[in-house]
Amino acid sequence: MDLTDRPRRLRTDGVRPLVAETDLSASDLVAPVFVDATTDERVPIETMPGHERVPVDEAVDRVAEIGETGVEAVILFGVPESKDASGSRAYADDGVVQRAIRRIAAETDATVIGDVCLCEYTDHGHCGVIEETAESDPTLTVKNDETLDLLARTAVSQADAGADVVAPSAMADGQVGAIRTALDEAGHEDVAILSYAAKYESAFYGPFRDAADGAPAFGDRRHYQMDPANRREALREARLDAEQGADVLMVKPGLPYLDVVGDLRREFDRPIAAYNVSGEYAMLHAAAEKGWLDLEATALESLTALKRAGADLIITYFAEDVADHL
Repeated sequence: MDLTDRPRRLRTDGVRPLVAETDLSASDLVAPVFVDATTDERVPIETMPGHERVPVDEAVDRVAEIGETGVEAVILFGVPESKDASGSRAYADDGVVQRAIRRIAAETDATVIGDVCLCEYTDHGHCGVIEETAESDPTLTVKNDETLDLLARTAVSQADAGADVVAPSAMADGQVGAIRTALDEAGHEDVAILSYAAKYESAFYGPFRDAADGAPAFGDRRHYQMDPANRREALREARLDAEQGADVLMVKPGLPYLDVVGDLRREFDRPIAAYNVSGEYAMLHAAAEKGWLDLEATALESLTALKRAGADLIITYFAEDVADHL
């Protein structure tokens, strides 16, 4: 054989890392933290092995533990002490996330991202103000424009508490513009917006809804989250968010939507994020418990795939475990 081009030459142990096209590091990762106002001790999350809800008093310790692995950023989700139709604890100055942000910002060097949504705080579990007939005969389930003010108030309250970044995830039309305007008017011009630009109505969210107690009390979220069948629509959603002032554009979930991550990377000249969601985390753990795959190897491969597809940063429940091996 007369082969002038032998790709395997670059796969020897000494050369392979020199020519690796994708480099995953701990600084690429964001670790989710669940802060629970209803408990005074850590509560394991059954469907997400290795993760817990933590009381506000332990939020700083939890973030410090994450920081020891080299992961520099966290995103906070809250479990409030009470819920109502408008999700008022989401934007309360003394809300669970606001209290946790104040402590974390004051006592750690972590970059703090606040998730901006209402589903964890509403008694109906939907991401905003709902239609009067939402349960029996919904048209779009959530009233879009009435919800924008509540999302903006939530973002400002998190910024007031010390959040570096706010991350609107309600998929309400115009949410980024409303939040950017409210942040600027409140003197938070330097607080960035990480937009859940392409958030799909996915079956991979199940364990998260257990972790954050945010499952809808009725119906589903098909009227405001994206149809998994749609790819081009993600560009439209992301473009609108970019025009309204989003600093980072995110795709959620990550692995089932690598094509969408790649599309956004090619189309936009701003950072792209991907959310490696709870279902992706749980299914790898379940298979590993059966002895069907190597958890560490598949977790690392999964996150590398997201980075290779174009994600600059990745929110993942594997953050600590993977960072320890990078």
